Amino acid sequence: MRFVTYTHPDDGERVGVLDGDVIHALEPGLRLLDLLGDDGERLDAAGRRALTDPRQVRKKEEATLLAPLPQPPTVRDFMVFEQHVEGVAKLADPQATIPPRWYEAPAFYFTNPYAIIGPDEPVPIAPGSRAFDLELEVAAVIGRPGTDLTPEQAESHIAGYTILIDWSARDIQFAEMQVPLGPVKGKDTATTLGPALVTPDELASVRRGKSFDLAMTASVNGTLIGQDSLASMAFSFAEMAAYASRGTWVKPGDVLGSGTCGGGCLAELWGRYGRDAHPPLASGDTVTVTVERLGAITARIA
Repeated sequence: MRFVTYTHPDDGERVGVLDGDVIHALEPGLRLLDLLGDDGERLDAAGRRALTDPRQVRKKEEATLLAPLPQPPTVRDFMVFEQHVEGVAKLADPQATIPPRWYEAPAFYFTNPYAIIGPDEPVPIAPGSRAFDLELEVAAVIGRPGTDLTPEQAESHIAGYTILIDWSARDIQFAEMQVPLGPVKGKDTATTLGPALVTPDELASVRRGKSFDLAMTASVNGTLIGQDSLASMAFSFAEMAAYASRGTWVKPGDVLGSGTCGGGCLAELWGRYGRDAHPPLASGDTVTVTVERLGAITARIA
């Protein structure tokens, strides 16, 4: 099933199940986070209830989609696509190679849960940035708590998947990481989630290797800048969740971003082909990303 959080002038903020282009709403006041916490039975029951006995039915175009989880407890952003890591490294050194440590464990940083925005919301440029960029990712959402999980155990702790766009102020990011620490304010202004939280059963038939064979594309103002498959991930979402839980907890609603897919950002183009390969994002630009079975997002830079 595909769960959305949306607003409508007559409904306020609601959670519903997206079936085609129609939203079947759940009870008022219910958050998607309230449906997590177990092995998925509560979420499944709520979805079936919405489809068979909806409290309200809205056409998708009548609603404004918010992030499925408008305020997740935590957001960890990983970096598990080899092509992306190699391409961005060439920005600093054309001869750069991927450090051996990258292959040993799925690296991540914590980013800002207060910066989450929905797929229908405009994207603010980070203050002072003149090298604003997109990063196309997929995120897993944790469904039930766990600590010191193995990858085999962690698989059942994932409630679903959604598209994540990590909006990055590259000039600020690269400057502050010279400390070295971060990224901090370079990725602190906006992170898009949506359009829906898609449950794992929707992807089971396309599982391949460590991930799912889902086509991913990124375009700016109608021009394709890159494409990849989610199956290119070097680490699985279960391995990411297990590593995140090492010595601590992952809890319901936690978001684990995959990191940018190959070709999913401008910085990779800059690293491979030079800074003139594509201009940074500017106010008025339109970014469109797609992930097969997860949906599409068209975002306007504000």
